[in-house]
Amino acid sequence: MTNKMIYKGAEAEIRVTDYMGKNAVVKQRIPKSYRISEIDSSLITSRTKEESKLIAEARSCGVSVPLLFDINVAQGRIIMQYLKGDRVKDILNTVSEQQRKKICYMIGESVAKLHNNNLIHGDITTSNMILVDNRLHFIDFGLGSKNTELESKGVDLHVLMEALESTHSQHPRCFKYVLQGYTKAFEGNANAVLHKIEDIVRRGRYR
Repeated sequence: MTNKMIYKGAEAEIRVTDYMGKNAVVKQRIPKSYRISEIDSSLITSRTKEESKLIAEARSCGVSVPLLFDINVAQGRIIMQYLKGDRVKDILNTVSEQQRKKICYMIGESVAKLHNNNLIHGDITTSNMILVDNRLHFIDFGLGSKNTELESKGVDLHVLMEALESTHSQHPRCFKYVLQGYTKAFEGNANAVLHKIEDIVRRGRYR
């Protein structure tokens, strides 16, 4: 069985493995020695449970995500489908403008579907999106939550806006394309969300 590390962050390690003959990814939350062990165990359990629920709910509301194979909340481990495709971060700068617009529009549609169901991703960047056969998948809901507030939806999109501006700055229309897809698919008052983004930007300027 392969067991190759592909990412090691502050909160979790991610490895490629196989699961019952299928290519899989294992996300393993890391215990923190500086936290009281009981609190640490409780946090690992609750965050693993929350992330698993968010992934399942995202799928149910029409957003493409990895299939969940196995979950062990007590050990902080999620085994899920390995998506063989391209990270949007790696390709968005190199595709044609027409394809870039299409991808960004799909991003906006997917975020709107999440927000229609009060699902907040929490870390929407092009590193957390994988394109498989022209189908956009969202990954890593580790910072996600369920939240009905307009502010949370605005913050979600603001994170994406900043990610696009920093990683794909040579293509300044990307976020505009995202908002076109978002506005089309969002079932609430999209203008209110857009105004919230503007408000967040203003607050950032005057800190």
